[in-house]
Amino acid sequence: MMKTRIEKDSMGELEVPADALYGAQTQRAINNFPVSGLAMPSRFISALGLIKKTAAAVNVELGELDTEIGKAIVSAAGQVAGNQHDRQFPIDVFQTGSGTSSNMNANEVIAKLAGDTLDATVSANDHVNMGQSSNDTIPTAIHVSSALAVQGSLLPALAYLQSSITNKAEQVDQFVKTGRTHLMDAMPVKLSQELQGWALQIENACERIKSVQPRLHRLAQGGTAVGTGVNAHPQFAELFAQKLSAEAQLSFSANACFFESLSALDTIVELSGQLKTTAVSLMKISNDLRWMNSGPLAGLGEIELEALQPGSSIMPGKVNPVIPESACMVCAQVIGNDQTIAIAGQSGNFQLNVMQPVVAYNILQSIDLTANISRLLADNAIKTFKVNQQNLEKSLTKNPILVTALNPVIGYFKAAEIAKTAYQQGRPIIDVAEEMTDLSKQELEALLDPRKLTG
Repeated sequence: MMKTRIEKDSMGELEVPADALYGAQTQRAINNFPVSGLAMPSRFISALGLIKKTAAAVNVELGELDTEIGKAIVSAAGQVAGNQHDRQFPIDVFQTGSGTSSNMNANEVIAKLAGDTLDATVSANDHVNMGQSSNDTIPTAIHVSSALAVQGSLLPALAYLQSSITNKAEQVDQFVKTGRTHLMDAMPVKLSQELQGWALQIENACERIKSVQPRLHRLAQGGTAVGTGVNAHPQFAELFAQKLSAEAQLSFSANACFFESLSALDTIVELSGQLKTTAVSLMKISNDLRWMNSGPLAGLGEIELEALQPGSSIMPGKVNPVIPESACMVCAQVIGNDQTIAIAGQSGNFQLNVMQPVVAYNILQSIDLTANISRLLADNAIKTFKVNQQNLEKSLTKNPILVTALNPVIGYFKAAEIAKTAYQQGRPIIDVAEEMTDLSKQELEALLDPRKLTG
């Protein structure tokens, strides 16, 4: 039998595990929401700790909170911010829509830690939650955790991927391949040109995400219950943003209108939309890699991705493009997360959005997944693939679409006749064109030089 202790809240007494740092309100939420087994992300818990730490320091400075109690809360909240007590945050993601349960979870854990330090009672509500409400703390935690993840993890990962693609493009600049539109043969391109397109997609993704940052760094903290700032010191919001900026080394500010902060999650919806766009780019790149790697005999076989693991439990020697496949699944998840966030984002009724925990979970998962898969793509697909020059040249010499270069000389219809003949006979286009036109071999070689055509 698990040992328990009795804790009290405004609704009465409740049994809590004897070794738990949390109290009755957290336990009620554990009992009420056995939904998914998914707990709030560690980044979110860390942000809650950072918020409580900063709020306590601000309240001490403003003369609202006893100095000794404030110091103890700052120390305890710092432990939570450092993810030292994540196991004490078991509440399901699918909880009360305001995230009150998670806010009180943090308040109770920090109060217990601070009280043990002082050998005195520290109140979860009156001390740790001073000048705050779940209604401004949770949207602040979503913004802070997302902002830190974007700046510290996502943008560096995307920049690394872009750099890796750009470097690879320089390495493969000498290779010319058959271009494809509609998955059908088209005019030739340099392999480097194909990769330059990918690199710009990722560069644009970074720019799009950066464009959201000014709004992401505007915080709800100080709005308290409905946006009016009730029970918070008049200087609390501004001083909180200043101290948090110094602590997190990001430039945060109090939002100009707390009513927007509490009732709407438009900035997170916007950020999620940019992550969705990034996912679309990553899926395009991953599928190009899969197609180019297909074969090795019956597919395109233009490149060979690094062999990372056996590809089949029954077919010996089979190797699959596992990193691009993983990337495609990540992209599908991020796109799905965006749909959830969009639905949740419109669930702001009057002064409060009531789907905040699921938004926090999904946006942080999308950020982390995108960052992680970007680095994997760079290290285990882009940097390491080898070019099969023989296959590139074989396809290129027989590509009837090269005849497009002859349009200005012999006309579209004559060129089409040559292309069809070359395709039907499976012969190089230059040989057929020599037979069907008055152009010399030398003239045709100059006109149909694949590398010149990529210019």
